[in-house]
Amino acid sequence: MWLIFAFSGPVLWAISTHLDKYLVEKYFKRSNVAVLLVFTAMIGLVTLPFIWLIQPQVVGVGLANAALMAISGVLYMGGMLFYLRALQAEEASAVAPFFQAAPLFGFGLGYLVLGEVLSPAQMAGGALIVGGTALVSLRSGTQRSKLNVRLAALMLTAALAMAMSALIFKIFALRDAFWPTTFWMFVGEALFGTALLAIPSYWRQFLALLRANPGAVLSVNAANELINLGGALGTRFALTLAPLGLVQAVGSTTTLFVFGFGVVLSVFLPALGREDLSRRELLRKGLAATLVAAGAALATR
Repeated sequence: MWLIFAFSGPVLWAISTHLDKYLVEKYFKRSNVAVLLVFTAMIGLVTLPFIWLIQPQVVGVGLANAALMAISGVLYMGGMLFYLRALQAEEASAVAPFFQAAPLFGFGLGYLVLGEVLSPAQMAGGALIVGGTALVSLRSGTQRSKLNVRLAALMLTAALAMAMSALIFKIFALRDAFWPTTFWMFVGEALFGTALLAIPSYWRQFLALLRANPGAVLSVNAANELINLGGALGTRFALTLAPLGLVQAVGSTTTLFVFGFGVVLSVFLPALGREDLSRRELLRKGLAATLVAAGAALATR
């Protein structure tokens, strides 16, 4: 059961990635991509009253606990900001392999803080999932170059922030229930978005986007953020059912699904996406999918 929720994250995030690419190409070429996070914060803010109506006890967790849960949301948004900064300066193919650091941080934090010990089969399954995703992240025909220190620093920081956010969320979700933790995490995301809008240049860019294309920007961003929200909720619920490291390993398969959806777009809607459909590339991606499937089967034993 946990695997279904865990895989809902990468599947929906892969769809969101293609929508992000569309948004950046069409509306954010002259704007800082950090403004995208304002829309993420807005969607979380809109959901708060609904969670409160369904679960009124969300406000009774205590100020200290609420603050720590909100920090989880701040860390998540911070990780996304570092990721967007990296994506702004580098190709997606260079950024994607660094996502494999997230499950490594997850395994370490889960063991040190939560005392989670994986069985040999689960460790083998996690390794296959990470290995399969790393395989599809590699680009053939490129020359090896020296380490990009800035890219590595940005993406490793992003991966660590995401893993720490997931750790805090799991600690409180297991103790104080899923929805109160989700509520205060969204509060943290909303505070982060508010802080971004407090920066004058971001505020001006946000207003300019809304004035130029209000209907398109709001509708596409709303659809994108709802898809992203569904993936986040599925993954966070999986954290209450399975070890942190395993959920992070499954989450790292986003790259694989991004390529998969890219192939579909290349065949049916080439104007929206193009992927290399050569025999060599298809065989490599097929092998990666097989490794991920085998890893998932081992992880659930």
